[in-house]
Amino acid sequence: LTYGLERIAMFLQGVESAFDLLWSEGVRYGEIWLEKERQFSIYNFERASVDRVQQMFELAEAEAKECLAAGLVFPAYDHTLRCSHLFNVLDARGAISVTERESYIARIRALARGCAQEYLAKLGEESEAAV
Repeated sequence: LTYGLERIAMFLQGVESAFDLLWSEGVRYGEIWLEKERQFSIYNFERASVDRVQQMFELAEAEAKECLAAGLVFPAYDHTLRCSHLFNVLDARGAISVTERESYIARIRALARGCAQEYLAKLGEESEAAV
C-alpha cells in the first residue's frame, strides 16, 4: 500500500511505483523500504495469529474506552488507530465475515467518534477558560 505523501511524490517525480521514488541521490525508496514491505506482507497475509490479533483488538478497544472515560483523548486515539490496524490485519488474513466486518467498522467508528467528541469538548473547555 502506498499512502498520501508517497502518492504526491510519485506524481511530482513522474514514477509509477512508490518503490521507484528517488529518496536521495542514487538511492530509491524501494532500496530502503522494500524488504520491510515484503516482511510485513508475509506477516499480514500469511503468518499473523488470528486468535492473538483478535485478542489484541479487544484489548486495544478496551484501552481506548478507558482512556476516553478518563478524558485522555490522545491515548484513546492511539488505541483507536491500533484497532483500525488490527482490523486490517484480520481482514488481510480472511478472518472476518461480511457481518463481522460491519460490526468491527462500527466499533472503530464509535471509538473515533468518541475521540473527536472528547477533543472538541476539551477545546471548548480551553476556550471558556481563556475568556
